[in-house]
Amino acid sequence: MYQAIFSDVDGTLLNQNHQVTPLTQKALHQLMERNIPFVVVSARSPSGIFPILKDYQLKASIIAYNGALVMDQQRYILAEKGMVTTTALQVLKKLETFDVAWCVYSFDQWFVKSRHDERILREESIVKAQSLEATLEDLQTLSTVHKILCICHSSDIFTIEQHLQQAFPQCTIVRSSDILIEIVDLGINKAKAVQKLCQLWRIPLKNVVAFGDQYNDLDMLMEVGYGWAMGNAPVDIQKKVGRVTQDNNHDGIYHALKSLDKKEEHGM
Repeated sequence: MYQAIFSDVDGTLLNQNHQVTPLTQKALHQLMERNIPFVVVSARSPSGIFPILKDYQLKASIIAYNGALVMDQQRYILAEKGMVTTTALQVLKKLETFDVAWCVYSFDQWFVKSRHDERILREESIVKAQSLEATLEDLQTLSTVHKILCICHSSDIFTIEQHLQQAFPQCTIVRSSDILIEIVDLGINKAKAVQKLCQLWRIPLKNVVAFGDQYNDLDMLMEVGYGWAMGNAPVDIQKKVGRVTQDNNHDGIYHALKSLDKKEEHGM
């Protein structure tokens, strides 16, 4: 019997139009009626997650910044861990040698170099949140940085990722799409944040379901008892996870939960 559901956002909970499909909405509201905890797990900031919960009337705890910030339904911070500001500034200086748009996140603040950059404008429209312009000098005053996001060209992403991994072994660096690279403190990942919440709730990981579609979801999907890769996930992720549901445009979460419920009904 599953006791909690964890879901990535982009490419998983949301379809290509950045919406929760009707059948997935139905499945999530049924979870709430059954008092089964639902947790949104994302690389997004809290401000990029809250509008989704409001729009679809969902009650959920959140894991933001790939695990660097954990909040309960009342938005109380349960756990957080960022990188030191000096390291973050070194990463930003490295990123400025490439053709990228960078984003810096500290708690629920989002800083960018230029809000006029079309890549930032697109990100703002997707997450329904507004960024603040800041220079590297401005960012020196931050007490901590929970995440740096690098928005780049798909043709450059592997090269940039490799350069960053070589230059900053003290950070966790992972792709979350074909144009996005996420940089957080070493050891931060979605799996550890899921472990933290499950420990607080005293729920065994073997009784947990998780959904995801990208490389920053893989550790979470492999950690829980029922990890599901979305049908739109890269083939190598699907192979590693084993369980594959429909894609995010065709109610993947709904169909996976429905199949689990059927197995429970038949005592499988």
